[in-house]
Amino acid sequence: MNNYYVYVYVDPRNFEEFYYGKGRGSRKSAHLVDASESPKTKRISSIRMCGLEPIVRVIAKDLTEDQALLIEATLLWKLGKFTTNMAAGHFSGNFRPHDTMHKELPGFDFQNRLYYFNVGDGTHRRWEDCRKMGFISAGQGVRWRDAICGFKCGDVFAAYFKNRGFVGIGKIRIEARMVREVFIGTQPLVSLCPRMAANCDSADLSEYVAMVDWIQQVPSSEAKFKKKSGIYTTTHVRASLDGQPATVDFLASAFDVDFRKILA
Repeated sequence: MNNYYVYVYVDPRNFEEFYYGKGRGSRKSAHLVDASESPKTKRISSIRMCGLEPIVRVIAKDLTEDQALLIEATLLWKLGKFTTNMAAGHFSGNFRPHDTMHKELPGFDFQNRLYYFNVGDGTHRRWEDCRKMGFISAGQGVRWRDAICGFKCGDVFAAYFKNRGFVGIGKIRIEARMVREVFIGTQPLVSLCPRMAANCDSADLSEYVAMVDWIQQVPSSEAKFKKKSGIYTTTHVRASLDGQPATVDFLASAFDVDFRKILA
């Protein structure tokens, strides 16, 4: 039924809005006789000590209950700590947390995705180091740096070892940084893996390292692959697995993972 409304309490001393609510009938007036101890009732008492009464106004009418709840939640999010409302209200989980405008948040500014990522043994990195110490790396050039720096915290990837197959499923825990800034416990990674130290002072040529939580990982000798089955591979360092259902199904089965859960 469209008989709900959203209302606001305004302080007549400075015309600040200090409380939002939703209801029907006489609900908007109920707070005027509320005897509880709360920021809202203290504000009303302070107004009355000045010989005044709060201004109570309906700001949206003829609403369903769900519509009223959503409008109330929107107003509460907008004013946040500047209201005397004690709870965030319904739909609060749909709103961005306060004091987070300075950073990107998963689910709000981007959605975590499933990727393919090339790993392997070479001059500057070894797969055994990656799987044992919980990281992936790429670099020694702007193209490869930009590829690994495209990962966001929470992204999931399937690690592919060239000419062998898939060797792990991981989730980005810390986004890529220059190798000289990475520590494993208290030890610099460059001291544990000296081959990764090449060009470590160059922003363009350094190896870049992203820390990961391995969901599943195996030695390269146990790589998972199935020839002539349409499994996706590429020479790119990082590639989206969107639109590759056969590959995703193969990975889910081979590593016994549910991507819907780990990407949630």
